[in-house]
Amino acid sequence: MHISTSKVELYAAIRRDHRAGLSMRALERKYGVTWRTIRKALDSNWPEPRKKQAPRPTRLDPYKPVIDGMLRADLDAPPKQKHTVKRIFDRLLDEHAADGISYQMVRAYVAVRRKEVRWEAGRGPEEMFVPQSHMPGDEAEADFGDVHIVLAGVPTRCYLFSLRLSYSGKAVHRVSASCGQEAFFEGHVHALSVLGGVPRGKVRYDNLKAAVAQVLGFSRQRTEPERWIAFRSHCVHVPVGSRCLPTASATSMAV
Repeated sequence: MHISTSKVELYAAIRRDHRAGLSMRALERKYGVTWRTIRKALDSNWPEPRKKQAPRPTRLDPYKPVIDGMLRADLDAPPKQKHTVKRIFDRLLDEHAADGISYQMVRAYVAVRRKEVRWEAGRGPEEMFVPQSHMPGDEAEADFGDVHIVLAGVPTRCYLFSLRLSYSGKAVHRVSASCGQEAFFEGHVHALSVLGGVPRGKVRYDNLKAAVAQVLGFSRQRTEPERWIAFRSHCVHVPVGSRCLPTASATSMAV
């Protein structure tokens, strides 16, 4: 809690003058304070902290325990299944009929509460990141990893291909039963067909096995599988937004 430095100095001055022989009444006149303040200064070396005001009630209050439950579930959830603020907001509307709340209210609460939930669970602070900037239609990120779904009542492991434009955030997803290279290629064809073209710059990958056969030593040079090289070289390079569909997939080297 915040304590004013001037009040600390005031208390120290009162105690100093009292030791020098000033009476209570003289101290009141000298410092223009009440008898109660003089008494507090003489009884304690440190001023009482300011009382923290109770938070004002908001329409989000009834749903905060629900949000906290989602954030706690995220602690052990696979990375791709953690709740975004948009997902939390949508669930509150769909599952809890929270019509009186706004996205901004949820975003502000989650921004603070997500870190607190991690601390309460002993997980420490979240990982830091450096913001990036991108030109429209210039770059995208692709990923291909496992996702757990419930299929006909049975927990099932599937594989999710995602391609997301870096500037707009528009993304296309495709779920496959296999993590083979064919599914990886099909994900590209589907995503680029939906987007209507190929990014002008590059598509970034995270050393996906379907696109990178080997990372070479400290140089971090990549060896690409022959099928992947042939596949991306067959791509017709059409900028995103042109509405002309590519015959195959995208792009530059994996990074």
